Amino acid sequence: MNRAPFLYFGVLATVVASFLGLVQIPELVLRDLEPVVGEDGVARPVRPEGNVAAGRAEYVSLGCIYCHSQQVRPPGYGADIERGWGSRRTVARDHVHDQPPLLGTMRTGPDLANIGVRQPSENWHLLHLYEPTLTSPRSLMPPHRFLFDLRAVELERPADALDFPPEYSLAADMAVVPTARARALVAYLKSLDASFPVPEAP
Repeated sequence: MNRAPFLYFGVLATVVASFLGLVQIPELVLRDLEPVVGEDGVARPVRPEGNVAAGRAEYVSLGCIYCHSQQVRPPGYGADIERGWGSRRTVARDHVHDQPPLLGTMRTGPDLANIGVRQPSENWHLLHLYEPTLTSPRSLMPPHRFLFDLRAVELERPADALDFPPEYSLAADMAVVPTARARALVAYLKSLDASFPVPEAP
């Protein structure tokens, strides 16, 4: 008995079922998702624009996605909420403006879905980019000093120079100043806030 037609039909059925289950049905379910409008009238998540959008592009180009995720797992699937990485699990609505969503590939570093809430200080982020161990002593992240300019201080210290902790040795006549790329990246990181309530994860 020739079973080739059954084999071909089985392969075709598998491909069609996979396409429907992984592409078509999620598209139908998720395509009408909209941001949530809070009591303050602000729609969240906020669409990345201007410096935040430029910072998102830097985040992608620097490969941050290879060490950091942006998805808080629900209770029972990990300790993300217990670690303080978020107050609720990540839902599809959190990435409604992201093309593509930057969910990440692994967690060499902590999840960043809510880093803008956890670390609202611009100086903290800039120090962390320049020398990660200054803010996180056990960090494995490589320094991103190429995002900064080292300048000689002649008359007065630049207003936008980094404020280093006292234990960090930097020559008194030198200052570290963030470039536009660094400021954009920090603007993007500070914008990452998925702490707003959503109907899918009350």
